[in-house]
Amino acid sequence: MDVSDAAAVALARAGDGDAFRVLVDRHSRKLFRLAFRLAGNEEDAEDIVQETFLRAYRHLDKFDERALFTSWLFRIASNYSLDLLRMRKMRTAQSLSSDDGEGHPMTEKIASEEPGPERLMFSGQMRERIAGAMEDLTPQERVAFTLRHFEGCTIEEIGEALKISANATKHAVFRAVQKMRKALHPMEGEKAWRT
Repeated sequence: MDVSDAAAVALARAGDGDAFRVLVDRHSRKLFRLAFRLAGNEEDAEDIVQETFLRAYRHLDKFDERALFTSWLFRIASNYSLDLLRMRKMRTAQSLSSDDGEGHPMTEKIASEEPGPERLMFSGQMRERIAGAMEDLTPQERVAFTLRHFEGCTIEEIGEALKISANATKHAVFRAVQKMRKALHPMEGEKAWRT
């Protein structure tokens, strides 16, 4: 079925399940990339994508045809991700308060075995540093940063997804960039001798 998003939404509202499947097929990859960057792991990202499409299907009647369907999906995914991040932060705080003092081992996935051991070590450290820096962002900053720098969304699209003004969006992106720079700045010197 080769139809526009607006036409597919109209058909899905009329009860055409295949039309909604077209929307899922068309947008699931992009939505998964966003969800993975926000959640930081595949399992949560899959949950976010599934819940986003479920909520979108249930609330198709609330979709405004003047908006982009992608922006609407991003808003739903962002809101659900924010809730998930808040719950995760609360669980982490609770587990830290009841922790017996022993550290938790961190597992690292290495994408390729071709680079040398030093490069692999540096890549692992960089991934760990970026993940830690992303964790230090507020949920709103994390969503704004991810939509802006990974998904290439405009300030207006991000503001629409987060339901905040353009100024508040700019500030959220700016704060996130400043925090990321500060967190990653010490690694710049380490990178120079490895390249």
